[in-house]
Amino acid sequence: MRVVVAPDSFKGTITAADAAASIARGWRSVDPTAEIVLRPMADGGEGTVSAFAAAVQGSERMPLTVDGPAGVQVETDWLLLPPSDDAPNGTAVIDVASTSGIELLDELRPFDAHSRGFGQAIAGALDHGVSRLVVGIGSSASTDGGIGMLAALGARFLDADGIEVDPGARGLLRVTAADLSELRVAPEVLVLSDVTNPLTGARGAAHVFGPQKGLVEAADRDSVDAALARLAGMLELDESTSGAGAAGGVGGALVAWGARLVPGAGEVARLISLASDVSVADVVITGEGSYDGQSGDGKVPSFVAALAAEAGVPALIVAGRITSDADRALFAASASLTELAGSADAALAEPARWLTAAGAVLAESGFRTD
Repeated sequence: MRVVVAPDSFKGTITAADAAASIARGWRSVDPTAEIVLRPMADGGEGTVSAFAAAVQGSERMPLTVDGPAGVQVETDWLLLPPSDDAPNGTAVIDVASTSGIELLDELRPFDAHSRGFGQAIAGALDHGVSRLVVGIGSSASTDGGIGMLAALGARFLDADGIEVDPGARGLLRVTAADLSELRVAPEVLVLSDVTNPLTGARGAAHVFGPQKGLVEAADRDSVDAALARLAGMLELDESTSGAGAAGGVGGALVAWGARLVPGAGEVARLISLASDVSVADVVITGEGSYDGQSGDGKVPSFVAALAAEAGVPALIVAGRITSDADRALFAASASLTELAGSADAALAEPARWLTAAGAVLAESGFRTD
């Protein structure tokens, strides 16, 4: 019996790699002879670096210290993937979540949180000489339009008096000119994101994602939205570009730098060769924290389910919770941690324990060969 385990992280509770290991432990408690292949997944958000580290043999974590989203230094790392034909000097995997992510804040800082640390990590990878960057931009803390990131890469953003502004939305509001003459040259850059929002407007970074980051007043969102529009002009960026609004505008700043936005789950799957593993599997297990009506195209579970369907392999799902509007038809069997634990609080308190229990439940669900 060959089982491929490819979950996303269960946001804020357990990484994709640890979730996969826990599910596998549960399956083996029922079926100890199974061959289990762990392929933790990500879509560009929390756990992207860890997912690649667990899935790609020969990868190496490269530690560094960056300015976190509130200015406090953060010990983090980026991941160096081995050389390949299309990246002879290796590929760097870097994510916003571990450098400029919202989970790094002790409290929301809507005007002062910034993306500088993300840019510093990119600069570290460029200094190493990598051929390609793969960057995940989910779970960001700021709505700074990416000026913090670009400043760390050599750009200068100036106010009306010619003084360089601080990173963050507060600085963004004051920007009247951008000096890109010293901006570092971009290698091949792939941006992993499942967000298609434009930079500005009703579906843009400030109005859609700003409230999650503390921009609760409509007037503040309007001001930041207008500042993002001005920034787009300075960067010669089409503010309607799909995905430019991701990560508080970091998506747009990366496009202006020369990056290419790609669907997160699909690109991660390609880089870890998930399709080839699925094609020879007997069953595939995926999962995420909340499987609901929003878990459609672009999210890890639906993407893995599509791969399994193409290969003619049954797909199973584990989720922290499974809501009534979730598309259960994609999966041959499911397990909810909330139902197994008796409550959401109990499941959140011990995710590894209940993921192990879920793995055992799925192994007993009729998709195991004796």
